[in-house]
Amino acid sequence: MHQNARHLLSSADITPAETVHLLDLALRLKRNPQPVLANRQLALLFEKPSLRTRVSFQVAMRHLGGETIYLAPQEVGLGEREAIKDVSRVLARYVDVVAVRTFGQEIVQEYAEHSSIPVVNALTNEEHPCQALADLVTLQEKVGSLKGFSIAFIGDGNNVAASLVLTATALGMDMRMAAPKGYGLPEAVISEASQRAAATGGKLTLVHDPREASEGSQALYTDVWTSMGQEREAERRRIAFAGYQLNQGLIDIAAKGAFVMHDLPAHRGDEITDEAIESPQSIVFDQAENRVWAQAAVVAFLLGRDGDVA
Repeated sequence: MHQNARHLLSSADITPAETVHLLDLALRLKRNPQPVLANRQLALLFEKPSLRTRVSFQVAMRHLGGETIYLAPQEVGLGEREAIKDVSRVLARYVDVVAVRTFGQEIVQEYAEHSSIPVVNALTNEEHPCQALADLVTLQEKVGSLKGFSIAFIGDGNNVAASLVLTATALGMDMRMAAPKGYGLPEAVISEASQRAAATGGKLTLVHDPREASEGSQALYTDVWTSMGQEREAERRRIAFAGYQLNQGLIDIAAKGAFVMHDLPAHRGDEITDEAIESPQSIVFDQAENRVWAQAAVVAFLLGRDGDVA
């Protein structure tokens, strides 16, 4: 068994150098998939519904010669049907790596504490590290080096925003975030991202005005205003986020040809217009596609097979 296993629970778990390595590895695997994970098994332990995360992990493992076992929400009940530490130790006897999609970050952290095999955060309420890697794989594929590249995130300082900010600052990017008062990034994320930006020559700018963040930006990114589990707050959030829509008005003041980004699912007409998603500048579906390759890179890296990729 893999004692002292390496995990990816937060985007802060990977160093700037490892982030660069993972993006490069993802693009190499995309160009030339190789069976470096033959006879390896990935368990997908999901407590939330999923389209992209489930399918992209399954396809990634197939491309690398491995297999996946999917455990649906009703089959798991982490901490309810069975103690988290018991599930963790049992699955480690069966498979080589586990991707956990759950609620609080503390659940995936407790799971990893008892796991002798690598654990990947496949989304928690606090972070979504695989999404951030796929986003930056997509940008690197389009423009090459990302150092100094400016990206504006418009909306809620949620799990997607947190992981994006941590990953972008690790690459020395110019990261701008516009959120309404009370909906910004957690202090711990701001602190970590600021340290990363200082070390890599990146920038982190936090504002309330979407136009200020968007002006001259080379990419515009948004996400839903109400994440899974926040449905009771939907109406309050719709009021708070009025004016934070990614639309033609923001595209017009961004850099010429600025990319339009969204991690999906999108609520067209709320946080983003139909016109923006369907615009020639939209790379939304490229982001979705690259989940496969970002996750392939993560699993190969955590299992120590990245050195076998030609």
